[in-house]
Amino acid sequence: MRILKIQTLRGPNYWSIRRHKLIVMRLDLETLAETPSNEIPGFYEGLVEALPSLEGHYCSPGCRGGFLMRVKEGTMIGHIVEHVALELQELAGMHVGFGRTRETATPGIYQVVIEYQNEEAGRYAGRAAVRLCQSIVDRGRYPKAELEQDIQDLKDFTRDASLGPSTEAIIKEAEKRGIPWMPLEARFLIQLGYGVNQKRMQATMTDNTSILGVELACDKEATKRILAAAGAPVPRGTVINFLDDLEQAIEYVGGYPIVVKPLDGNHGRGITIDIRTWEEAEAAYEAARQVSRSIIVERYYVGRDHRVLVVNGKVVAVAERVPAHVIGNGRSTISELIEETNLDPNRGEGHDNVLTKIELDRTSYQLLERQGYTLNSVPPKGTICYLRATANLSTGGSAVDRTDEIHPENLWLAQRVVKIIGLDIAGLDIVTTDISRPLREVDGVIVEVNAAPGFRMHVAPSVGIPRNVAGAVMDMLFPNEQSSQIPILSVTGTNGKTTTTRLLAHIYKQTGKVVGYTTTDGTYIGDYLVEAGDNTGPQSAHVILQDPTVEVAVLETARGGILRSGLGFEAANVGVVLNVAADHLGIGDIETIEQLANLKSVVAEAVFPDGYAVLNADDHRVAAMSEKTKANIAYFTMNPDSELVRKHIQKGGVAAVYESGYLSIVKGDWTHRIERAENIPLTMGGRAPFMIANALAASLAAFVQNVTIEQIRSGLKTFRASVSQTPGRMNLFNLGNYHALVDYAHNAASYEAVGSFVRNWTTGQRIGVIGGPGDRRDEDFVTLGKLAAQIFDYIIVKEDDDTRGRLRGSAAQLIIQGITQVKPDSRYESILDETQAINKGLDMAPDNSLVVILPESVTRAIKLIKLRGLAKEETHQQNTGTAIADSQNGIAPSSVVNTLL
Repeated sequence: MRILKIQTLRGPNYWSIRRHKLIVMRLDLETLAETPSNEIPGFYEGLVEALPSLEGHYCSPGCRGGFLMRVKEGTMIGHIVEHVALELQELAGMHVGFGRTRETATPGIYQVVIEYQNEEAGRYAGRAAVRLCQSIVDRGRYPKAELEQDIQDLKDFTRDASLGPSTEAIIKEAEKRGIPWMPLEARFLIQLGYGVNQKRMQATMTDNTSILGVELACDKEATKRILAAAGAPVPRGTVINFLDDLEQAIEYVGGYPIVVKPLDGNHGRGITIDIRTWEEAEAAYEAARQVSRSIIVERYYVGRDHRVLVVNGKVVAVAERVPAHVIGNGRSTISELIEETNLDPNRGEGHDNVLTKIELDRTSYQLLERQGYTLNSVPPKGTICYLRATANLSTGGSAVDRTDEIHPENLWLAQRVVKIIGLDIAGLDIVTTDISRPLREVDGVIVEVNAAPGFRMHVAPSVGIPRNVAGAVMDMLFPNEQSSQIPILSVTGTNGKTTTTRLLAHIYKQTGKVVGYTTTDGTYIGDYLVEAGDNTGPQSAHVILQDPTVEVAVLETARGGILRSGLGFEAANVGVVLNVAADHLGIGDIETIEQLANLKSVVAEAVFPDGYAVLNADDHRVAAMSEKTKANIAYFTMNPDSELVRKHIQKGGVAAVYESGYLSIVKGDWTHRIERAENIPLTMGGRAPFMIANALAASLAAFVQNVTIEQIRSGLKTFRASVSQTPGRMNLFNLGNYHALVDYAHNAASYEAVGSFVRNWTTGQRIGVIGGPGDRRDEDFVTLGKLAAQIFDYIIVKEDDDTRGRLRGSAAQLIIQGITQVKPDSRYESILDETQAINKGLDMAPDNSLVVILPESVTRAIKLIKLRGLAKEETHQQNTGTAIADSQNGIAPSSVVNTLL
């Protein structure tokens, strides 16, 4: 077997709208292409021996063991690779269950789709599954050591990519509330929400967290001074910078026992408590100097360690932190008890699990000695043997929830202290013998105030009730169910995507909001270009959604991005599907128009239930998408007699209709006429039907988002098919005695669309400079030739500079074949070089003629036209000839309703 390609999907996709995290592996079975599993000697036995847990896979039989039944009866190896990849992730602790396997149009080549939790682990699992199956085919077995290594590697990938328990808790809460999130590129930042409504977090610090509060909390001595001045109970202590000052500091705090800790430390590093001798004090000083230049010496207060979590001025959780310890059983040594304790699956390395494995340091041995033990001692049954003096979870400690036990005075004190320090999220370390009594009564003290406190002890305490502290954070960041989203309008289709996206963005600008939009020629925010290029995939969408100034996102969504990575967002407010026609077939394993329609339907399906799928009622493949989406439906049509739209309106639906020369919005028993088509520059005086359809789609998408008719009208009347606003989309130039039209038509549907305008050119000759991308099928080029023969009086056939793997001249020959099939006496010539072909078309143009250029490089074509010196771009219908007369100006606004009903 051979892996040809592995792709990672991160959003709604061709395979699943709901399951966003998928690996797609293109797998060539090679010699196994026609060999089912039951014909491979020993394969079933070897697979069961390697992965007996596959017994839990149901598969199509729908029962436990169903998959293994399929293997025994005979199934293809690609299907088996899918299940093995999922099971390897399960064995590594990642719960995944979705998979698909489909053979492509090329026999023996399969697409294997598997769910993942961690991207690197998912890709690794796919490769490991192929190795495992190949090994069983070749040797009848997969060595146990290799399987164990695979599982360990998968665990390592997951651990290395872990965001930490606090961030994970916040993300889970965000997902539960439908708040989108994404990691940012620097400093472990997480973005919650989109655009102008976004919030950012780093661990448990938010973009509301005061830098002054963080700086103060990180300076433990300054924190203690400011709290002491406010009357809060804090330990007596001082800061020293030299060992020579240690003895005097001990005297200042009142003598032993003392605590020595670094001024700038965290996670309990470098802290030694309950110091009772000078030798211990010296050793503690040296340990603290490994962490910080300045050292705090404090009086040691007897009591239990508590963490009080305050969010947005309110105490939301309290936990007693118990230092790392083991409990004797009367048989095992302390060393054996530690080893047994660390086997707990809840214990992991660092912060990657609920608890942390116990590791010993110098203070551990001192503490053991003070208790009269060594590692080889056998504590009596039930005896607690402490292994760490500090109670941090990061050093192996555990937590007991005490939220319901804190005394009201202590609660008030904690909330007051956090406000004094100036933090939105803070963790107070309090030492007291009894948290249910006021600190002043039991000589309790506030030891520290921590910025960016960990949530682990609260969301998963060892004992007690887990607290939804992340919920309190979400309530603070998005109070009163404040929206975390911005309107997202996604536009797809075979043709017209860029024009419709730009027009829709322009219409939305009439509302005064900052619009971010992506197109095949660039990413824009407001009136400014952010990045040039074909930006119609998820990465470009993220540029818009991550920008804190954007209030509305209008995203052109092309097939390639959906196939490669999925959508760049979880759901849109409006999904527009313009049309589906033969284009790019045979690329990316999309072989038929039906498959292409299924791919583009992702945009219609990935819409919020209260949003709208805006669908072309005149395209039956697009109209059928209404059955797939849970969103509301809005149709647009060029046919005022559309039966589908008539029934839709009778049921209370909304539609955009071209009727009697007007673009109109129809709903129920009323009609809003937006504007006459001839007054909308984009429609070329009403001569470009496909542009009218694009305008209908954009108008309807804006309308269902509560953009007013007046704002829509203003947008339509001020948007032009110009080089500046729609480069390569019906750009018309006046060259004095003749005109030139540049359009990036490159497939049959777009040829037909351009043709609908060209046929309305009633003066002079119609000259076409035509071609198509080299990666299309032979039959596609023949079709382009046939269409060109029906549109143009004279044809110049050229080829793209990039032939995309085709032999130079072969595409042109196929186009000529199509031309001659329709019109054997057609006038044509072949000039393969695009520049020469364009110049020839412009040089030969008679008076009043129209030269239509369908280029590979729009920029080059426009430059060649402008070099003529006389070129004047025309954008208003009056410059394209006589407008189509409308003899029915007096039609009442309700007339279209009568037609439709």
